[in-house]
Amino acid sequence: MNIIEINDFSAPELDVFARLTEAQLMNHHMIKEGLFIAESPKVITRALDAGFQPIAFLAERGNLSGETLEVIKRCGDIPVYTADFDVLTNLTGYMLTRGMLCAMKRRELPDPKAILTQFDRVVVLEDVMNPTNLGAIFRSAAALGMEAVLLTPGCSDPLYRRSARVSMGTVFQVPWTYLGENWVEDLKNAGFKTCAMALTDDSISIDDPCLEKERKLAIVLGTEGDGLKENTVTACDYTVKIPMAHGVDSLNVAAAGAVAFWQLRKR
Repeated sequence: MNIIEINDFSAPELDVFARLTEAQLMNHHMIKEGLFIAESPKVITRALDAGFQPIAFLAERGNLSGETLEVIKRCGDIPVYTADFDVLTNLTGYMLTRGMLCAMKRRELPDPKAILTQFDRVVVLEDVMNPTNLGAIFRSAAALGMEAVLLTPGCSDPLYRRSARVSMGTVFQVPWTYLGENWVEDLKNAGFKTCAMALTDDSISIDDPCLEKERKLAIVLGTEGDGLKENTVTACDYTVKIPMAHGVDSLNVAAAGAVAFWQLRKR
């Protein structure tokens, strides 16, 4: 293992962990597809299993054993920068989950048309910016039978560190990509019925039998607070609500997604 003790905080080799923002990593000039940071052994393992290429680790000195050690051993002689926990916290500005980060190369995203041709149950996220919600939606999508996640251009990046960590690495397991501006039309041309999760006067219940009968169904979720755009709701084939009790009017978008995925999964 290529273990390198951190003695110089200003070393350029540490820029990817300490000084480049996630947006800057995405557009890193040295790598065509850009970079991202994966955090924790489980998330890094799932990224490696999906074929993503690591370029460097940042690891807590006292944690170079167990899962962490197994992950490092998989990656040959790439640099493993190490220091005490407090030093790494000061360097990165946050406490590392399970004491480990890995800088990895991005890959070219799949063509959305290929995903729409291949799968029958997909999730569409419109302008979901909160990385915690995004990661939680991916985790539920993976666990509850959704085959792919499609994002509008206004969404946050699923490979941002927090999104990937909250997803428990499922962003590397569930196929995903960004849609174009005319995404509702693209879905319909691919044979999908679109299901807008929104509260309107003509919303149908999520357990309506007509939804289960659809062969290809896209579940469309909007941003926290504002929900889906009005023109999106109008353009979708169905407007669907989750029945509520105790005067609660709505759920967090990630919680609503989990309910919808379970009910509308492919039988």
